[in-house]
Amino acid sequence: MCGESLDTRARSAGVHDPRILAALNIVPRSAFLPATAAAASEKDEALPIGCCETTSQPSLCARMIEALELAGTDTVLEIGTGAGYQTALLSRLANTVVTVEYWPELAETARRSLAAHGADNVTVLCADGGAGAPEHAPFDAILVSAAFPTVPAPLTEQLREGGRLVQPLGPGGAEEVTLFQRRAGRLVRHSNLMRARFVRLHGAHGYG
Repeated sequence: MCGESLDTRARSAGVHDPRILAALNIVPRSAFLPATAAAASEKDEALPIGCCETTSQPSLCARMIEALELAGTDTVLEIGTGAGYQTALLSRLANTVVTVEYWPELAETARRSLAAHGADNVTVLCADGGAGAPEHAPFDAILVSAAFPTVPAPLTEQLREGGRLVQPLGPGGAEEVTLFQRRAGRLVRHSNLMRARFVRLHGAHGYG
């Protein structure tokens, strides 16, 4: 794996969408990392970003995004902005991205990095992610980058009929990344994508 590009490693992990693979080549991960982690930006692994949080490995981000089946015209809600790297990938694949970060320091850092990257179709909110962003709903797709055993009810309510939602289900540290679809007003489990490790979802609809 040493020396392989991020898109090559994502392809090896099962990602096939050429738009996502191209985004991995275009978006500079190092621009969304603190200086202490930037040297490891080409490694396909989770890296620390402060506030006891991490940014997921690019191949995992790519697999989760691919499961949303974005058409390019979508309005997407991301829960867990982190440093903004996954947000930047989404900004190249969707029409509009609303991203919610719990920690003010991370939200502000991501806002600056995304602006510098030219991601002008992204709105960064500092709020309780489990509550979603009702003022921007409904959403065609929702990507949750934090762990909780169930999907918060507000996110189901804000997902458009037929829309897709990806969330790691579990207590934090040992999750089943799961794809759901809203059908007849209900969230229906579609498939399990992979096992992974995520930080916990904080807030009123998470771990407090």
